[in-house]
Amino acid sequence: MARPKPWEVDDELWAVVEPLLPKVERRTRHPGRKRHPDRLVFQGILFVLHTGVAWEHLPQELGFGSGVTCWRRLAEWTEAGVWPRLHEVLLARLRGANALDFSRAAVDGPHPGVKGGPKTGRSPVDRGRAGSKHHLITDATGIPLAATLTGGNRNDVTQLIPLLQAVPPVRGKRGRPRRRPDTVLGDRGYDHDKYRRLVWELGVKPLIARRGTEHGSGLGTHRWVVERAFAHLHWFRRLRIRWEIRDDIHEAFLTLGCALICWRRLKSLR
Repeated sequence: MARPKPWEVDDELWAVVEPLLPKVERRTRHPGRKRHPDRLVFQGILFVLHTGVAWEHLPQELGFGSGVTCWRRLAEWTEAGVWPRLHEVLLARLRGANALDFSRAAVDGPHPGVKGGPKTGRSPVDRGRAGSKHHLITDATGIPLAATLTGGNRNDVTQLIPLLQAVPPVRGKRGRPRRRPDTVLGDRGYDHDKYRRLVWELGVKPLIARRGTEHGSGLGTHRWVVERAFAHLHWFRRLRIRWEIRDDIHEAFLTLGCALICWRRLKSLR
């Protein structure tokens, strides 16, 4: 039996995605061409995310519709807030399966390549070239809780609070949703007492390496999960280089990538 392609959507995943998509009623008068099926278009979006192919080069023989159709549907669903809701639903399922560990979280912010557009800036660590940064926060096991996009000139520490605030309220169990980890771990790039105080004010304990201290503080034994999560996230070729001029489209791919990692973790629990 042939192994399914990563952009092929099985019935189980589609049962999660379909209810989140906005319903579009077809006009009774002058209906025009019939709308391409959402499931096939979603697979076209996943094909672009996984392979990094340009929209205009999306193979027509796959039956996913044209690249223009897939791009327009992606923009439509992004405007409707589909991807954050999908991520939140999958996080709730993970929590319900006792697969989320909020005892600590880890943050990091590497630097992907970029073509141009909003939320770019001259990177001080990449010979002044314009770029964007992905910032990521994971739970103790490396499950992505939230991701943000900024210009490459933004210091990682400036995104520490936005990352913590971007974690959605995660349901899945009785009682109040869980939103804050007990502890957040960061490398020396997050070493700033002002931000330590702000983290404490959110009810989270900061464990951040100090500049000037020797390596081997022990944080690396826990922080490696966020680096692994970034490796999984940048396995999606469309996220390795930001080709989208529109920042909301690139952020849509970023959130969708986080959701797919959550889905894979869910399936691995069985």
